[in-house]
Amino acid sequence: MLSRTADNLYWLSRYAERADFVARILDAALRLSALPANYGGSDTNEWESALASAGNIELFRPLYDSVNEHTVRDFLAFSPNNPSSIRSCLQTARENARSVRTALTSEMWEAINEAFLHLRSFEGRDMTREEFARFLDWVKGVSLAFDGSAYRTMLRNDAYWFTRLGVALERADNTARILDVKYHVLLPETERVGGSLDYFQWTTILREVSALTAYHWVYRESIKPWLVADLLILNREMPRSLANCYEMLVNNLDRIADSYGRRGPSQRLARGMLAKLDDVTVEEIFASGLHEFIQEFIAENNRLGAAVVEQYLG
Repeated sequence: MLSRTADNLYWLSRYAERADFVARILDAALRLSALPANYGGSDTNEWESALASAGNIELFRPLYDSVNEHTVRDFLAFSPNNPSSIRSCLQTARENARSVRTALTSEMWEAINEAFLHLRSFEGRDMTREEFARFLDWVKGVSLAFDGSAYRTMLRNDAYWFTRLGVALERADNTARILDVKYHVLLPETERVGGSLDYFQWTTILREVSALTAYHWVYRESIKPWLVADLLILNREMPRSLANCYEMLVNNLDRIADSYGRRGPSQRLARGMLAKLDDVTVEEIFASGLHEFIQEFIAENNRLGAAVVEQYLG
């Protein structure tokens, strides 16, 4: 496969996955902001946490005077000045899809093209919270339709493997950021860890990564922070966990290496991270600091992404 085609497929999948992530972050902020004041909702900084989780506060500050629901919703959902807004993600995904139209199945092209065309009907509207929540559900549905069409209709060849690399790298980064933001900025200093607001926030995070039911299936007890971290970091059976994402990365990088007849830095980095995730316990993660562990993981994940680009897509 030409590196240009592989590059388009890789970034198409990453941006489709990123749109889903931003929708989930906004949905979490929307749920937390709807808490009644006597439950702690008025004292939280959920909109700031949404920006921190998306990782683009520095882009936000020159464009808006303050951090509030209106400005964050506009910046993360619709701003053309934010390359990771939902609008920008779907636009970039469509541009990549159009560049490799013949490498896609008709179902994949229709999912991403129709989504971008339909997005225009939402832009510029002054939506209520209920309308905005329905918009976010629609975005998550778009990502599900695209990912499902790729899984169900693509030949299992290098085109498919590069799309799965994009999904796995982006999803690993996104899960790490969602988990990190809970400890980094979300819980107010005046709130007690283990209190009602803390419990609601962990439950919201599980819901936003579609893991609440899975949590109760695996642990069969009330929500505990270290068990949430165990599920989302170390459990290979959880589709959005860091361990599952790296199992997917190792498998698909190995298939690409076997097909092309050579291995390189990306295979070594992916296997190294999977081994690290297999060797560490959640107790060790919390003892050394969850935030520090997640920040190191995000940096390593970025290094793997750079290695994939240099090895195959340059």
